[in-house]
Amino acid sequence: MMDWTDRYCRAFHRTLSARALLYTEMVTTGAVLHGPRERLIGFDAREHPVAIQLGGSDPGDLAAAARIAQDFGYREVNLNVGCPSDRVQDGRFGACLMREPALVGDCVAAMKAAVFVPVTVKCRIGVDDQDPEAALDALTASVRAAGVDALIVHARKAWLKGLSPKENRDIPPLDYGRVHRLKADNPGLPIALNGGLPDLATAKAELEPRDGLALDGVMLGRAAYAEPSLLLGVDPALFRVPAPVADPFAAVEAYEPYIAARLQEGLRLHAMTRHMLGLFNGRPGARPYRRHLSVAGTRPDAGLHTLREAVALVSRAPADAAA
Repeated sequence: MMDWTDRYCRAFHRTLSARALLYTEMVTTGAVLHGPRERLIGFDAREHPVAIQLGGSDPGDLAAAARIAQDFGYREVNLNVGCPSDRVQDGRFGACLMREPALVGDCVAAMKAAVFVPVTVKCRIGVDDQDPEAALDALTASVRAAGVDALIVHARKAWLKGLSPKENRDIPPLDYGRVHRLKADNPGLPIALNGGLPDLATAKAELEPRDGLALDGVMLGRAAYAEPSLLLGVDPALFRVPAPVADPFAAVEAYEPYIAARLQEGLRLHAMTRHMLGLFNGRPGARPYRRHLSVAGTRPDAGLHTLREAVALVSRAPADAAA
C-alpha cells in the first residue's frame, strides 16, 4: 500500500475500528537507518495498535531497523516478502525473496534476536514459474525455524517478469485454498489471509474452520482503502464489540480534532482528506462530496470548513443507492 497507508490514513482508519491492526507503508531499511526517521516512520499514539512493514534483505540492517521501530513504539515488525515492484527487485527485497527462503529465515532470526515485539512475514504463494506448493512450504519452514510469530499470505503468485505491480494485484489468480492447506500443515503457526478480499462477508467466510482448523486472521488492503466505511463493521463482525462511531458522519466528526491539529502545524488539508474520498460511497451525494474535496480541498486556504462543506453535500439517508 505504498503512498496510501501513511500516518494520516491510519489515523483516519482508527476512527472506524478500534481493534484492527494497522500497517504502515513498506519502508526500506536504508530509509529507516539513514533517512529522516520522524518523517518516515513517526506516528501518532492514536493509531495503535500499529505495525511497521520493512523492506530489506540484509539481516544486520533489518535487525537495526527493527530495534529503531520498536523504540518508536510499534507493536509489530513485519518483513515484506510480497511486493513485486521493479524497485524492490533491483534492491533484492520484496517478492524476489520468495526465491531465497534461507535468507528470509536469517532475516527473521536476526530481527527476533534484536526485539521483543512480534516479528511477522508477509509473502506471496510464489513467484514466476515457482510451484506454489513447494515455494510456500519452503519459505514457511525457514521462517518457522527462525521463530517467526505469524505469516500473512497474499494468496496469489507475483510475476516479476511480464506484469506490472498493478497487474500483479489483479491478474494472477487467487488461491485461497493454498493458504488453508498451509494452515492445515502448520496448525501451530498463526496464518492470516490477504489478497482480493472484497468485503467483510467474504473475509469472515474465509475465517470459518476447514477440517477443524481455522485461519488466524485476514488482511484487507485496497477494499478498505477504497471504501473506508467497510471498517465500521470490523469490530462488531470480527471482535464482537461495538464500532467506535455510529456511522461515517460520526467518523468525520471524530477525525476533525486530528485534522485541526495538523492544519495548525502547517499540513495541507488534502494530505488527510485524500484518504477519505470513498467514505460515503453508495450514498446520494457521494460524487459531489468527492468532487468538492478533490477540487476545493487542494486549495491553499482549504480547512475544516472545506471538509464540512463536502460532507453537507451527502444525504444522511441509508446508503442504499449508488452515487
